[in-house]
Amino acid sequence: MNGGGAYIRAESLSKVYRSGAADLVVFADVHLEVFRGERLALVGESGAGKSTLLHLLGGLDRPSAGRIFFGDRDITALDDAGLAVFRNQEIGFVWQVHYLLPEFTALENVAMPLLIRGVTFEEASQKALARLEEVGLGDRSHNRAGELSGGEQQRVALARALVGDPMVLLADEPTGNLDYKSGEMIMDLIGELQRLHGLTSVLVTHNLEYARRCDRVLRLHQGALTAWTDGVSIATMGSRAAEDG
Repeated sequence: MNGGGAYIRAESLSKVYRSGAADLVVFADVHLEVFRGERLALVGESGAGKSTLLHLLGGLDRPSAGRIFFGDRDITALDDAGLAVFRNQEIGFVWQVHYLLPEFTALENVAMPLLIRGVTFEEASQKALARLEEVGLGDRSHNRAGELSGGEQQRVALARALVGDPMVLLADEPTGNLDYKSGEMIMDLIGELQRLHGLTSVLVTHNLEYARRCDRVLRLHQGALTAWTDGVSIATMGSRAAEDG
């Protein structure tokens, strides 16, 4: 972990879903700090709200209460257009499902965030190829997504997450659909690319082996966020369980 103060701060964060007469409180009054250069893991039972918290940190959803800061910037004060720009420029996302566009090549998929930003196709393609080379797929750049293996597709998704030079990488069960060997490769790549690009990252995972590789592990349980140690049992967590929270 690099030095420096907290880069991401969540203050008194709550998320409540309104459903008729009954409200579903996912979590309430959560406080979180993620430091510059840190790789933080979030663990917990399925349905605890880990993915919800990640979505809030990435500006994909809004909290019911509380504020989220990146440096001195309060992203909860941004309007929808401002949040869209923030996500495109500051955050790289990797999901359990790669969400590649099957009709496009690996290069075109990786270039897409830059094209949305208004970068020329030539410049976007050059940068996309550089990122594909970083994940070991430079020679597969012109293959369509459907022609790649599951592990290769997830590596393309990782390259796409980083093509815009984000400050933060948010990963939600990035190895959940992969076999052991492919999962190991993705985790190794995330570590290497974090160091190479000076990223701050938050990883949601059920895999405790992967969580232990991070600088710090937090557990979301019954609406509260606490430090996790090996002595705390997470009974329903399996190394390949699907994330639904």
